[in-house]
Amino acid sequence: MFEYRSSEASIQFQQRKEFREGFFLFDEELWKTINLRNEVQHYQEGLFVWDIQTFNEKVVREAILNAVSHRDYRFHGSVFIRQYPKKIEIVSPGGFPPGITPENILLRQSPRNRRIAEAFARCGLVERSGQGADRMFEESIKEGKPRPDFTGTDDFQVSLTLKGEVQNPRFLTFLQHVTQEGLGPFTTQDFLVLDSVQREEPVPQDLKDRLGFLKDRGIVEQTGRGRGAKPILSRRFYAFLGKKGVYTRKRGLDRETNKALLLRHIENFSQEGSRLQDFLQVLPQLTRDQVQKLLGQLKNEGRIHFKGKAISVRWYPGPSHHEVAPNLKN
Repeated sequence: MFEYRSSEASIQFQQRKEFREGFFLFDEELWKTINLRNEVQHYQEGLFVWDIQTFNEKVVREAILNAVSHRDYRFHGSVFIRQYPKKIEIVSPGGFPPGITPENILLRQSPRNRRIAEAFARCGLVERSGQGADRMFEESIKEGKPRPDFTGTDDFQVSLTLKGEVQNPRFLTFLQHVTQEGLGPFTTQDFLVLDSVQREEPVPQDLKDRLGFLKDRGIVEQTGRGRGAKPILSRRFYAFLGKKGVYTRKRGLDRETNKALLLRHIENFSQEGSRLQDFLQVLPQLTRDQVQKLLGQLKNEGRIHFKGKAISVRWYPGPSHHEVAPNLKN
């Protein structure tokens, strides 16, 4: 069942088509129906202008094939494809096959209807290796679009949303640039890591082993140490964007500069004293342990001291009175 709505707030559809034939008889017509309203997004980089379709044909076709081959045919009802100007929703009866979740969908293959999947494979529509989900994620990231979203999936339906609007065209240009330089080849997992880093989201635990590969190629770097370590896109990325200052900020301040900021804050609030919570606001990029280590260094240098115990501790400028040596010359 295909429906088109001119806006996400629209309850009434502007077009509705019901396909009841065998899949091979309407596959091409379904894509043509979607492609009729497939807007082209224009982007310019220097003297070059390039176009990206809102809906990538490979991604949409793969999503439809998955809905047909992996739906639970014990549930009555149709596969629904709802198209909007900037997104497509595909909802199929039945939840994920046993053992499959949105988190591991790229790592595990468990075809619910093996004969249908084999028929698609023999016709050259899908790969036997089960890389359809990989292709959807990879193509979306390479075009600077949000990842396929399975929010709304439960035990009774699989809900997939494909958002077609390019989020960061400069990141897309950078990906093309490093690919042309031959720094790859990149796997789907590499693209997922890069996408997480550029969105400033935590890299999934099962993908962290790819960070070493990307660091070796100068595409990502690491700031901080220990639990406070955080990957960022490399200096060459921000130089490529003409945003070297942003790189310096994200790279973080060096230890002495961090200590100077803490000391300045303590001096500004010397009367009432400063708490650890205040310092975490001054240096939000550092962990609690890292801030405490800097405070310890300033204390050992005789530049600050504390009063109180446990959570009531407050820091003040200068050394503690009992740490100051008496002035014997006067």
